[in-house]
Amino acid sequence: MNKAIYIATSEPNSGKSIVALGLMRMLLGKTAKVGYFRPIIDNVKNDGGDNHINTMISHFELDLDPKDLYAFTRSELIKKRNAGKDGEIMDTIIKKYKKLEEKCDFMLVEGTDFSGEGSAIELDVNILIAKNLGIPAIIVSTGAGKTMDEFVEGIHLTCDEFQDKDVDVLCVIANKIKEENIAEVQKGLEANLPEDVSVNVIPLIESLNNPTIQEVVDALEADVLFGKDDLNNEIGCFKVGAMQLPNYLNCLDEKSLIITPGDRADIILGALQANMSSNYPSVSGIVLTGGILPADSILKLIEGLSQIVPIISVTAGTFEITNKIGNIKAKIYANNTDKILKSIAVFEQYIDSEKLSAKLSNFENDGMTPRMFQYNLQERASEHRKHIVLPEGNDDRVITAAANLMAMDIVDLTILGDAVKIESKIARLGLNLDLSKLTVINPIESEYFEDFSQTFYELRKHKNVTIEMARDIMGDVSYFGTMMVYKELADGMVSGAAHTTQHTIRPALQFVKTKPGVSVVSSIFFMCLEDRVSVMGDCAINPNPTAEQLAEIAISSADSSKAFGIDPKVAMLSYSSGSSGKGEEVDKVRRATEIVKELRPDIKVEGPIQYDAAVDPAIGKSKLPDSEVAGQANVLIFPDLNTGNNTYKAVQRETGALAIGPMLQGLNKPVNDLSRGCTVADISNTVILTAIQAQGL
Repeated sequence: MNKAIYIATSEPNSGKSIVALGLMRMLLGKTAKVGYFRPIIDNVKNDGGDNHINTMISHFELDLDPKDLYAFTRSELIKKRNAGKDGEIMDTIIKKYKKLEEKCDFMLVEGTDFSGEGSAIELDVNILIAKNLGIPAIIVSTGAGKTMDEFVEGIHLTCDEFQDKDVDVLCVIANKIKEENIAEVQKGLEANLPEDVSVNVIPLIESLNNPTIQEVVDALEADVLFGKDDLNNEIGCFKVGAMQLPNYLNCLDEKSLIITPGDRADIILGALQANMSSNYPSVSGIVLTGGILPADSILKLIEGLSQIVPIISVTAGTFEITNKIGNIKAKIYANNTDKILKSIAVFEQYIDSEKLSAKLSNFENDGMTPRMFQYNLQERASEHRKHIVLPEGNDDRVITAAANLMAMDIVDLTILGDAVKIESKIARLGLNLDLSKLTVINPIESEYFEDFSQTFYELRKHKNVTIEMARDIMGDVSYFGTMMVYKELADGMVSGAAHTTQHTIRPALQFVKTKPGVSVVSSIFFMCLEDRVSVMGDCAINPNPTAEQLAEIAISSADSSKAFGIDPKVAMLSYSSGSSGKGEEVDKVRRATEIVKELRPDIKVEGPIQYDAAVDPAIGKSKLPDSEVAGQANVLIFPDLNTGNNTYKAVQRETGALAIGPMLQGLNKPVNDLSRGCTVADISNTVILTAIQAQGL
């Protein structure tokens, strides 16, 4: 049973960060606790920590101490090797690895970067580490600057070196391959490697290969004068500003980095204006050389501009700085979310995750952890891509969530609102959101407006709705968005960040209607606790359900749980457990439990039962020793909205649990409501839930 994998390469700039990020996301969806370990890290500057470790901990919210995730810095390793302490090196690596392994279900180990002093010996070091840790390897190699024969031979030799030292190679990944050569590389590697070594090929992705302004700042130790919020701007090319402005403007390309002496006010201001002009390519940033700052009047002018790209200052001359910038290699770092999400998306697109997962481990994990659940949500959403409408285009959180979802590339989105205002929000928020991939509709100006108004009139004229009233109503974003779902122009809708629950779901109740056989629309939250996922319902819709309605809510919640990979054990909550309690409310829960058992004998259900007896094994065994649900419940049905809403919020606030939802149950088509206090993550998660519902759950 494999409990770890070693990511190795034989050269610098292989792009193995894509593989590390993609594997971590995949593994967190398969097992509860994944450890990350780098035996050797680059020398740390100013105690800032290792970039790889910082990125993993930050993005995946790993509950791990950075100091536990590595054994040696590069300089420490070389010093010990020169002193003949090879045995001590390996002993320390094994000790730190084993200590971390004890806390984790799976270990992801990332090899060295082949940079700096001592790189010639690194392949042997990595092979030795993998062998002593007793774990198999994935080899990542770059095709940049190589002929086909050189590339295939290089991977073959590296693979042989690992296997000759009794280190199994499960997979090789050819990275940075030109699109037109992918099939040839795949065929060439498969013909030259053992059959049990799987082969995957990732093309060259320019957006991942380009450095950012932040990397230039770090490499040059530059001072940032303007634009600190946009240092993640990607650099497509760099241009030296030496000629006169009219000629220089003709040389600009998309995402140019301008390099010019600090006293060239014409080039500086011209570049800033070009960036704001629709007639010229965008500018990523400006580097001022020679230690010269623009005159105070120019600085004052720049400060008053509405859009300013990062402007940084360095002391060295233009020629020296240009050479240094040309040698900067792109990296992925913790606060560059766009690159991280893009890397994960690339991994998932080009790597056969199921095949690799089968090779990595044969063990199964009981239960459903929050990480597994979130991973599975995204996987499920991407399997059958759906189109979701977001009516609240005036809300910054909605726009930010849309940018994140587009970066994940798992749903299609329409946002309702004014396109000019939304574009302005995107610029103000500094979001990397490609408007060409996003549909923006202003309801009143839409080509659908009259058709939607007429449709609503026909559906509601029996309620004395006139065509004039229908037109007024269709100007409301909730009604317009719901009509898009009704007319199958969108697969689902998510709203409520800036509207009440009633405002969000009333249109759905009026004309989307409930599913056949469903009499009550209800809601559930997926509560992602530290070590498990619990389903809570109804916490958003029904104030005081009857016993029959409560039973229907329980059945709907159990079915929803099963559809999302959770084996339901349903607790019908009350202030009393078992048969001891008396009173109208506990009798209602008792009757609801009986109805569930009658209608759905396949569902494991217990009730009435108190919360502690439902979730705590010791208390559950004490109060209801013969129950197969007590102490193990993962679907918690509350007797009324007051109890449910307060309980889910108390659990969320007091434990730090992530509450995904509410997800509405019972409608013909998915329409989901958000809390007005929702976060960006809440919106993203609810959109993903809605997309999965739209797949026909």
